Amino acid sequence: MAKTLLFALLIIAISFALLAITIIIKKNGRFPNIHVGGNRAMRKRGIKCVQSQDKDARKDNPMRVSEKSS
Repeated sequence: MAKTLLFALLIIAISFALLAITIIIKKNGRFPNIHVGGNRAMRKRGIKCVQSQDKDARKDNPMRVSEKSS
């Protein structure tokens, strides 16, 4: 049981080390940008991520009609 657990932990440790090395070598130490806003083709089509759309929708609009009744 202990040998199997140690073997599994060794495989996981080696996997993490290899993933870290590929990230460091390929992107100069940065994680790849997989965000929709970072994709040039999506920006050309006008497609935004939900977070960006929500941020844009929450901006104050000076032309809005007040919903509060006085």
